Amino acid sequence: MIFKLLHWLCRLTLAGVFIYSGYIKVKAPLQFAVAISGYQLVPENLVFPLAQYLPWIEIALGVAILIGWKIRHFSAATAALLLFFIVILTITYMRGIEANCGCFGMDDPISPLTILRDGIFLVPALYLAFEDKIRRKFSGEIPIP
Repeated sequence: MIFKLLHWLCRLTLAGVFIYSGYIKVKAPLQFAVAISGYQLVPENLVFPLAQYLPWIEIALGVAILIGWKIRHFSAATAALLLFFIVILTITYMRGIEANCGCFGMDDPISPLTILRDGIFLVPALYLAFEDKIRRKFSGEIPIP
């Protein structure tokens, strides 16, 4: 019972975060492009294509997790994307660049709190990606193919 509750809580949280985050960026692609450019890590010719396509990838991952299609695979992809975001945010912060995260709007400067927030979102993604192994470890259940 606790695993079902945890499963749904992780799914709804992760899907909600990715759908909302993607939607915010889709609404303001130019502002998101400015945020990406502020990281000073991406060649200028890739900034606008990233700003156009990355939000749709986030939305697609969120929808796939929400509807329950290949949750383990899409959760692993979400975890990989979150790890990528955490690395990019950390590099930018450590370089002393005062940039806008762009994660949930355009008034979100990169700080240890934004990095921590992404780290917290990584937890449900990893749980869903490794749920079968976790369930077997703690409950002795037989995995469902």
